Amino acid sequence: MRHDDLIHDLAALRSSAVRDSFHAFVRGGGDTALRRDGGAEHVTGSCFVFSPDFTQVLLCFHGKGQFWVQFGGHIEPGDPSIAAAARREAREESGISDLALLSTGIIDLDRHDLNGGFACSAHWDIGFAALADPTTSLTAVSEESEDVRWFPVGALPAEIPDGFAKRLAAARVAAMQISVV
Repeated sequence: MRHDDLIHDLAALRSSAVRDSFHAFVRGGGDTALRRDGGAEHVTGSCFVFSPDFTQVLLCFHGKGQFWVQFGGHIEPGDPSIAAAARREAREESGISDLALLSTGIIDLDRHDLNGGFACSAHWDIGFAALADPTTSLTAVSEESEDVRWFPVGALPAEIPDGFAKRLAAARVAAMQISVV
């Protein structure tokens, strides 16, 4: 993963307080900001998986966090990009081996603090979107996820992080805009 590529991708997004914070963090942290062992705070990649009609979302139950959330995780040395890391994580955690991103365009930026059970203190999460057929077999659950399940976007489970419903709604709108292009 090239640090300069991420700087470019972030700079291409419309300026906002969140985008500007991410841009400053990545610029200031250099390559270290992209590594799991780079410090207490680092960049992660995630993937929101929607049904083709955008009425359902596939979530995993995160073991450490004890909540339902989109797929995602740390960037590995072999990942050529944040988007590739997000796709890899979604494939590993859902068991959908042919899952493909709608695009490599960033649809979500979210910095969140981590509590008990995590080795790091915060993730600077960069989100992407994918589509999957809800009838596809979900066979694999990673060691970090206890369960994987489809939910109607308007009827999310109670065990979600604060602000997740709003974040999901914005990611859904962004993904829908990508899918019509």
